[in-house]
Amino acid sequence: MNEAQQIQKGLKQNTDWYASRRADDYVSIRRKVELLARELFIAKGGRPTKEYPHYMTLGPCEWIKRWYPNGEEIKLLLDDVDPEIISFTYGDLFPTMRYKDDKPYRGKVYLKDEILGLVNEYGWPQDWNKHGDLGPERYIEAQIWDDHSIRPFLESWASSR
Repeated sequence: MNEAQQIQKGLKQNTDWYASRRADDYVSIRRKVELLARELFIAKGGRPTKEYPHYMTLGPCEWIKRWYPNGEEIKLLLDDVDPEIISFTYGDLFPTMRYKDDKPYRGKVYLKDEILGLVNEYGWPQDWNKHGDLGPERYIEAQIWDDHSIRPFLESWASSR
């Protein structure tokens, strides 16, 4: 069993956590979805330096902070992140790449200027779908495909605690 599967197995033990509800094949499906997102990002000119991204949301999302008992947030300025290592999905990567409906943003990743255009067109899912009753879009997800670029932000956050 690989490390991600072991972590997911451990998460399933605590039924109070959102991640405990994931299916047993979640990790293997997620890996396929991440590979697709990475390929789509590269096709748009992205330059990921790692196989799998760090996940964040574009803008705050109170709902996601409740996934874990002590959910917190790290705030980064979008302009401080190299656009060649960050992609976005309108909604969480997992359902965005897997849901089959007529929404034009399904199965796609976006660059910074593109996602801001989608926000202008569709609004913030954090606002129009706070309760999740209007579809799987609860936030805009940012995928950061680099450790080096994000490390200073994570170190700064950790030292402020």
